[in-house]
Amino acid sequence: MELYLDTANVAEVERLARIFPIAGVTTNPSIVAASKESIWDVLPRLQNAIGEEGILFAQTMSRDAQGMVEEAKRLSNAVPGLVVKIPVTSEGLAAIKMLKKEGITTLGTAVYSASQGLLAALAGAKYIAPYVNRIDAQGGDGIRTVQELQTLLELHAPNSMVLAASFKTPRQALDCLLAGCEAITLPLDVAQQMLNTPAVESAIEKFEQDWNNAFGHINL
Repeated sequence: MELYLDTANVAEVERLARIFPIAGVTTNPSIVAASKESIWDVLPRLQNAIGEEGILFAQTMSRDAQGMVEEAKRLSNAVPGLVVKIPVTSEGLAAIKMLKKEGITTLGTAVYSASQGLLAALAGAKYIAPYVNRIDAQGGDGIRTVQELQTLLELHAPNSMVLAASFKTPRQALDCLLAGCEAITLPLDVAQQMLNTPAVESAIEKFEQDWNNAFGHINL
C-alpha cells in the first residue's frame, strides 16, 4: 500500500514526512497555483523533502496530445523519476500511449468512471486516479467506482494500480483501502484528521496522572 500527500506545501511535507510513512507527493495545477511558486522551483524542493526514494507527481497543462508529451518530457527532465499526470481525455489517452513508448511513467487523472480508468490503464498508465469526493458531489458513488475500477484492473490491466484521490474525510480514504485500493493521496487536512483524535490525548493524560499519583513523576 502506498500513501501520498496531495500538496505543494514544502514545509508541511517536511513536517508530515517525519511522521507519516509516505511514498511521495502528488500535485496538480490548482495545488501548484495555490502555492504561488513556479512549478520549476517547487518540484525540486518537494523532491528534496521526500528524499530520493520518494515518488513525485506533476501534471501537464496542454490540451492536445503532442503538447502533453512535450510538457511531460520537460517535467521528466526537470525531476528524473517524476510521474506525469495526464487527464484522461481522448487526447490524454493518445499522449499516455506515446509516453509509454518513451519510457515515461504516467498517471491517468480526472477519472470519473471505471470505464474511463480502464481505458487509461490499457493505454499504458501505471497509476489511475479516480476522484472519489468529486464523483459523490456529482451524484455518483465514488467508493463504488473505485471498487469497480480495482476489479477491472485486476482482471484486465494488472500492471496498473488505483491511486484514489479527492477526499474530504478519512472515512472515504479507509473505504477505498477496504475496497482493495493499493494507493491513496490525502489532502493535508484529511491526513491531519487521521492523526488527530481527541480521545487519544485524554487517554495519555490519564496514564500520566495515574503514574504521577503513584510515583511522584511522569518518567520511567
